Amino acid sequence: MELLLPLAERIAPRLIARKATIAVAESSTGGLIAAALLSVPGASAYFLGGGVIYTGAARKALPGITPEDMRGMRAATEAYAALIAGRVRDAHGATWGLSETGATGPTGNRYGDPAGHSCMAVAGPVARTVTLRTGSADRRQNMRAFALHALTLLDAALGEGG
Repeated sequence: MELLLPLAERIAPRLIARKATIAVAESSTGGLIAAALLSVPGASAYFLGGGVIYTGAARKALPGITPEDMRGMRAATEAYAALIAGRVRDAHGATWGLSETGATGPTGNRYGDPAGHSCMAVAGPVARTVTLRTGSADRRQNMRAFALHALTLLDAALGEGG
C-alpha cells in the first residue's frame, strides 16, 4: 500500500475538485485499488463502489456481463477490461470506471497468459486501455504492480482533461 497511497492522494483531490465519481472493478489486484482510493479522507465524495470480479459468477452479478457480451472475447484482454470498466461505471452512475483483469501468479491463467500479465482500462471522459507484463511469478508483487499501474492509468486520464 505504501506505493499506492501517494498516487491515491494525488487522484482524490482532483476527483473532488471536479465533483467526479469513480467505480472500480478489479480482479487480480484483490481490492488493492479500491483500498488505496478509500484510504484518502473524503473518499465518500468520489468513491461510489465496485468489487472484486474474480469469477464468472461475479462477472454476471456485479457489472451484469452476460455470456452474449463475452462471445468472441475472453478475460485478461484490453477489450474485456474496457467492457468491464464501462459497465461498472454505468452500473454505479459514476463519472469514471476503472478496471483490472489478469494473472498474478505463480502460474499463468487458463487462457495462456503468463503470470504477471494484466490488462487495465479507464472509462469516462477519457478512455484508455493498457497491458502490463511484469515478467514475475511473484503473486503479491504482481498484485501491487497491477494496482499501481491501474492507478497510474487513472491519474494520466485525469491529467488529459478528464
